[in-house]
Amino acid sequence: MAGPNDTMQISAAGLRAQAARMRIISENIANADSTARTPGGDPYRRQIPVFEAELDRVTGANTVRMTDAVDDMSAFKMEYNPGHPAADEQGYVRTTNVQSLVEMMDMREAMRTYEANLNMIENHRRMMDRTLDLLRR
Repeated sequence: MAGPNDTMQISAAGLRAQAARMRIISENIANADSTARTPGGDPYRRQIPVFEAELDRVTGANTVRMTDAVDDMSAFKMEYNPGHPAADEQGYVRTTNVQSLVEMMDMREAMRTYEANLNMIENHRRMMDRTLDLLRR
């Protein structure tokens, strides 16, 4: 059973994981319009955060952390633009595999999860304050 400090540790780990996730998503969004720099070259490749359950040895609570960001190996889009400096012999330019709509949905989910963890910390703090008030009476 989770103790009072375990709740804070679990929620704090969730905050850190979702903040890291939002950084990866932000990088993806920032590169959503990138193209290859050289003819036939590869543009920015979408990154996917990897999470792992982790046992907090001090509290014994299970938490989560982002351990890595891996390349999304889905295909690049091809755009016909023969005047582009990175166009191949057929006039096609490779563009990133980032889909802005998917990234925005992921960002919204990460923000909501972040907010839920933040609310848990706030509720925990209020409950502890209320408990102290009751003990003082």
